[in-house]
Amino acid sequence: MTTKPVSPWAALFVLCLGFFMVMLDTTIVPIAMPSMLRELSTGLNAIVWVISIYLLTYAVLMLLGSRLGDRFGPRRVCLAGLAVFTVASVWCGLSGTVETLIVARAVQGLGAALLAPQILAFVGHLFPPAERGPAMGMWAATAGLGTVAGPLLGGVLSEHLGWGWIFLVNVPLGSVALVLTWLLVPDWRPRNVRAFDVVGILLSGAGLLLIVFGVQNGHQYDWGTVFGPVSVFEIIGLGVALLVGFVFWQRGDRREPLMPLDVFRIRNFSSGTLTWAIVGFAMTGMIVPLVLYLQAVLGLTATMAGLLTAPMSLMASVLGPVVGRASDKVNGKYLVMFGLAALTGGLGAVALQAGPATDPWTLLPAFLVCGLGFGFILAPITNLAMGAVEPRLLGTASGIFNTARQVGGVFGSAAVGVMLQTKITTSITNMANGAAASLPAQYRAPFVADIVKSAATAGRLVDGEGTTQGSGLPADIAARVTELTTQIVHNGLADASRQALLLPTGILLLGILATATMRPVEPLVTKPD
Repeated sequence: MTTKPVSPWAALFVLCLGFFMVMLDTTIVPIAMPSMLRELSTGLNAIVWVISIYLLTYAVLMLLGSRLGDRFGPRRVCLAGLAVFTVASVWCGLSGTVETLIVARAVQGLGAALLAPQILAFVGHLFPPAERGPAMGMWAATAGLGTVAGPLLGGVLSEHLGWGWIFLVNVPLGSVALVLTWLLVPDWRPRNVRAFDVVGILLSGAGLLLIVFGVQNGHQYDWGTVFGPVSVFEIIGLGVALLVGFVFWQRGDRREPLMPLDVFRIRNFSSGTLTWAIVGFAMTGMIVPLVLYLQAVLGLTATMAGLLTAPMSLMASVLGPVVGRASDKVNGKYLVMFGLAALTGGLGAVALQAGPATDPWTLLPAFLVCGLGFGFILAPITNLAMGAVEPRLLGTASGIFNTARQVGGVFGSAAVGVMLQTKITTSITNMANGAAASLPAQYRAPFVADIVKSAATAGRLVDGEGTTQGSGLPADIAARVTELTTQIVHNGLADASRQALLLPTGILLLGILATATMRPVEPLVTKPD
């Protein structure tokens, strides 16, 4: 244990600086989607993988990160995580192909997995129970700001400096965080772990990877054969079987299980963890269809799209500390339920308003309601779930809790991504078939075939290139084809985005039910001196 005086709030501020980078990179990629599609010559599914692989590596290795913190000390693991994350950010920013970028993002996820679990463990160590509400509020404000501010910062950087700078911006932040962590964060060493569950890591990692691969790439393989006799559903089934095997392995491991199942006997922790996973699904799942709609349909620049969603970030960040303090005084369960209801209503309002001719600024009230919801969720759910855990399990519980959110984010990105691609293909194909009737018979089939080909990958539509129709046609036919193509693409992308946004909206209703099962919590009363 360190002998020098420690300022808990200074240490938490430094830890939150690193956490801000981690959360920022969960949402900063989608806003640069059009320029990445164009400059990397790739399709929408590949860019979704750039998002998902980061979340997947982050989720799979987070439990290991929490155990490493228990074994070697949270500060040491924080420093290692910051170093890996910063170096990987340079690699991401300088990547020349989408394949290289995906690999670099996986390494970046490793750095995030080492860093993130240590923060909640430090909150439990640095702050007595009566002071954890405001500390959780600061953590929640950081999570909200980092997650929802990604589109604004990413828009400015990608539009004016290039998409690589959405990653290179981490270099100065990471360097400062490394130095300040070394100087201001105490070298606390719990030394609770004696061994590492290698089998558990392999089972959970392989299971999640197979399920995400199957879900996210199912559309690419038409939900049929991937290679040889192996189908998409067999890959998903194998992933589920491995995760079931992981649970049984954890149940039988009496030494150092990666995920001690005893912690789930605490109702508030288990219900809070489920709710946190659902929030992760919604927060990550909403980003891609929202960015697609704002830029490809409404024609906003990356900067303007980020600016439009910025008030959502501001609302969540301002409310985080306030609601965090309130969760010490009132039953946080009801704060979370209100937040989930507000987020559901706000996101549903965006989906209902989303049309090809919608005035972008009419969406602002719905975005503010979403920010209100985020602000009421983050600190209270963390306080409720982690506050019920005994001190010796704080590191492990922190890892499980954060992993749940990332696993939710992985499935949110994959499920909404595949739904979006499917709906783009379906909507645009149906509209193309209907619109072709207004063309002379000899032009109908080529017109439909070209649009369907573009819709199959979505990349040419999202990056603004559209289809190749129009060249070599009579002037009047070319003009009509261009007019129809613009209408079909805008209407089809708007319809697909709207339907894709309804998925995370519906999932949030399950979060309200999960939160309702939490036990009533008495307001915390501090005894007088």
